[in-house]
Amino acid sequence: MESINAKYVSQKISKTRWSPVSYSSLQQPEVFAAGSWDNEDNKISIWSTGNQNNSGLEDGFEGDPQILCEHKHDGDVLDLQTISVLQQWPRAHSYPCDNAPCTAVVCSSPEIVTVGEDGRIVVFRADQEGAVRVIENADSSTIHAVTYLRTTEVLTVNSIGQLKLWDLRQQTSSPSQILSLSGDRAPLHCVDRHPNQQHIVATGGQDGMLCVWDVRQGGTPISLMEAHSAEMWEIHFHPTNPDHLFTCSEDGSLLHWETASHSEMPSFLQGGRNSAVNSHGNRPLSSAWLSGDSGKGRLETTHMLPSQTMSVNSLDVIGQCLVCGTDGEAIFVNRRVPV
Repeated sequence: MESINAKYVSQKISKTRWSPVSYSSLQQPEVFAAGSWDNEDNKISIWSTGNQNNSGLEDGFEGDPQILCEHKHDGDVLDLQTISVLQQWPRAHSYPCDNAPCTAVVCSSPEIVTVGEDGRIVVFRADQEGAVRVIENADSSTIHAVTYLRTTEVLTVNSIGQLKLWDLRQQTSSPSQILSLSGDRAPLHCVDRHPNQQHIVATGGQDGMLCVWDVRQGGTPISLMEAHSAEMWEIHFHPTNPDHLFTCSEDGSLLHWETASHSEMPSFLQGGRNSAVNSHGNRPLSSAWLSGDSGKGRLETTHMLPSQTMSVNSLDVIGQCLVCGTDGEAIFVNRRVPV
């Protein structure tokens, strides 16, 4: 745990996000944003990991993160995304008599998609003042998270255990596909898609279970794994090495999941019963994430924080750099994640 730096910030941290870098340049991120919640005065703050002037150091990191600037935020910060424009859209989500929390946002410049407790999906463009499109009754329950599946399709998860696929090219208020948990259908809080195989989607929710779905097959999850003992707040595939997955939870833990393949070839390039043909020829593609019960033995998990205390609400990972925020009023940065 020597590679982890903890910065105590006197605020509960709800969201942490690295400023994007070019994956092709192998550059490591140096700046991140953090948002707070459940404080008298909530803030959005920008931090530096302190290595701009230490680029010659072999480990690339010394000392605590340093704050660059901060700005007061009305209400809890429920999500953070980076886009190079200054714009504000008031009352993007609302009830008939009051504002409704905007629970999540996802960007694919210049488009921005938001979801909320009001069950609406709203599409904005960074260069326009008003909403481009509003799906008024997208859901009868709270939509907790949203992510892009493809350029024109987004996935949402809700409080009744459903995963919905929306084709934004279609002028309909109905999803093109609905997948659902079976049994008690615990609320789903987070969703991410595999960066190389977009039909593979991972979700987490109130019961702490890690669910992996194949949207080509529909129905119910391919894999269900006991991950956390309380709500799972965020889930992220590593953006360039998706054999690695990260989850964080109300139980105070942050887990690193790794597919334990016996071959030097990554699991998503190996053949198997869930294989498919890629666009460059006949080489089979598969993923350990779709192996169901037979794949659970191929997954290794590592606790990324020195101790489990208060809720870990958010995480982000780029390259070997991970940042997370907690209810313990701490931000943790690890710049040597083994991926």
